[in-house]
Amino acid sequence: MPGMWWVLGVVACVVLLATYLGWTAHRVERVHVRAQSAERALDAHLVRRAAAAAVVAEQNDNVELYAAARLALDADPDEREQAENDLTRQLSTAAPFGADLAERQLIATSRRLVLARQVHTDQVRDALTARHRLLVRALGLARRYPRPQYFDIEDPALPEPAFGIPVPATPIAPLESV
Repeated sequence: MPGMWWVLGVVACVVLLATYLGWTAHRVERVHVRAQSAERALDAHLVRRAAAAAVVAEQNDNVELYAAARLALDADPDEREQAENDLTRQLSTAAPFGADLAERQLIATSRRLVLARQVHTDQVRDALTARHRLLVRALGLARRYPRPQYFDIEDPALPEPAFGIPVPATPIAPLESV
């Protein structure tokens, strides 16, 4: 009978270890899925900002801003950060002040982009932290997920819209028409 307690103790330890490993594997999967979702959301906000910048550039006949917006829309993934930084610099020199609906839309889109980039950075940090844990590395729990990458761009510094003028919640033009 005393040997039975040893068996029950070993079985309980194995069950606890298997539960912990399953929880850890699920955690690694969740943080990677969140990082991928944040990357897709950041990409969508980048496209919206470039499209809104192209609309503002067309309205104001700003050739440099339009060229930067088109480059940001058409950039390859490895050139994307540089194109977005160029667009941010052009936006800071163009300085839209929210005088018309398109400029207010651009300002609102740029603000959402800043938040999306912060969320993406947090999610990538969490995924990389989970990947660097000793147990995760030893068992290769993160092998099937691509390593998340930071997207390092300059934050746009755009002015506040005029008080009392609502910022539109819907895009000015569909993305396909830009």
